Amino acid sequence: MSLRKRIEHSETLAGAIAAVAGRYLSWCSKRTDWTSEGLDDLHDALANGPILLVMWHSRCLMAAEHWPVKDGPLSSLYNSSPVGRLAGALHRQAGLQPMQMSKSRSNRSASLKVLRRVKEGVSIGMTGDGPTGPALQVQPAVLEWARITGMPIFAYAYSTARQKRMSSWDRMLVPKSGGRGAFVFRRFDGQIPRKMTPEETAHWRDQLKIFFDETTHAADALVELPAGP
Repeated sequence: MSLRKRIEHSETLAGAIAAVAGRYLSWCSKRTDWTSEGLDDLHDALANGPILLVMWHSRCLMAAEHWPVKDGPLSSLYNSSPVGRLAGALHRQAGLQPMQMSKSRSNRSASLKVLRRVKEGVSIGMTGDGPTGPALQVQPAVLEWARITGMPIFAYAYSTARQKRMSSWDRMLVPKSGGRGAFVFRRFDGQIPRKMTPEETAHWRDQLKIFFDETTHAADALVELPAGP
């Protein structure tokens, strides 16, 4: 059985690999000179209830390091793909409350559990372009969770001057230790309607894509890098 399949079927293996990855990311974080933007706005929003945190898949690796756990719990959503399993294990070790969503079966039971957590004051975190892409395209789940919960939407992105890009569908940014780094939290000004026509759905997807892209570019600008995905 390939390593990919073994990870997909083994929480233990996913946890072991995530432990190594977590130590590496923590080591990089401690040796990076970080600049942040938007933490005060996030703190104020969390004082009034949970939020929906969304990021591009390519910029998700450091989210668990940067989420202010003291201000409120976060439940990240992931699927059973190898990358999803690793992300879930990594977030669990960082003190978050990840929840697995099915890639093929109905998620009704899991969705009800997510909604219960929201009512308990737990924020929800997810990638805007999903676990398999296409990259930098807002997936329907983002609008669905925003519509159903009515929670404020915050975007997250990070950037580092020293980095590596993976040769994956999303060109995931992997930090290297040392140098400058920046992370950004930004609140979306719009309010997603409870009911939308297809035209309105397309409009809000376009607006969210612009918003997520702008947040990512802001993180790059703080470390004086050209804007990237």
